[in-house]
Amino acid sequence: MLFELSQQEGESIVHLARNTVKFFLEKNKRQPPKDLSPKLLEKCGAFVTINTLTDGKQELRGCIGYPYPTNPLVDAIIDSAINAATKDPRFEPLTIDELDKVIFEVSVLTPPELIQTDNPKEYVHKIKVGEDGLIIGHGWHKGLLLPQVPLEWGWDEEEFLCQCCVKAGLPPDRWLTKDVKIYKFKAIIFEEETPNGGIKRLNLKSV
Repeated sequence: MLFELSQQEGESIVHLARNTVKFFLEKNKRQPPKDLSPKLLEKCGAFVTINTLTDGKQELRGCIGYPYPTNPLVDAIIDSAINAATKDPRFEPLTIDELDKVIFEVSVLTPPELIQTDNPKEYVHKIKVGEDGLIIGHGWHKGLLLPQVPLEWGWDEEEFLCQCCVKAGLPPDRWLTKDVKIYKFKAIIFEEETPNGGIKRLNLKSV
C-alpha cells in the first residue's frame, strides 16, 4: 500500500468522523473541516463504521462508505460518517444521546483490484483473510465486506467468499461461477478504543 497515514493523521480522520456526526445531529448541516492534512485531499475510498460498545463488546450500529477513489478522502469520510449515522437501511438513525455509547472506526481503502483466474476454485488461494477486503459483483448485485469482517466472525477464505455473495444478494456459492467478478482491496483502519476515547490503528492480525 503506497498511501499511508501517520498516527496523528489516523486520529484526525476518526475525530473528523465523530465531529461531523455530532455537528450534523445538532445542527442538521455539515461542518467545514479545518487544518486539513494534504493526504485528506487525495482521492481515496473510505468507510465509516459505528459500533455500539456494551460491556466491552461491539455491535454494529451503522456502516456506509465509498469503495472507489472517486472523492477526496475528507469528503468521503464526511459523507460516509453522516450516512452511516443516519441512512444505513438496517438501523434507525443515530440519536445525539447515543454518541457517548458508540465508537467510530474509519477504514481508508486501496483501489479495488480485479482478481484474474480461469478457475473460480482458485479464488480461495488468491485472497487472504486478515489482509484483503472483498467486492463481489454479478449484474446489478454487488456486495462488499471490509478486511476486518471475516476476522471478527472467524471465517476462512471460502466462508469469506460465500458471505460476500450473500451480502450481494446472491446464493453463497455463486463465486464458483465464471460470470461473477471478484475484487480485493486493503485498508488502513483507525478506531476509537472507547466512545470519544483514545484512537488506535487496528492491527488485523490481532483481531
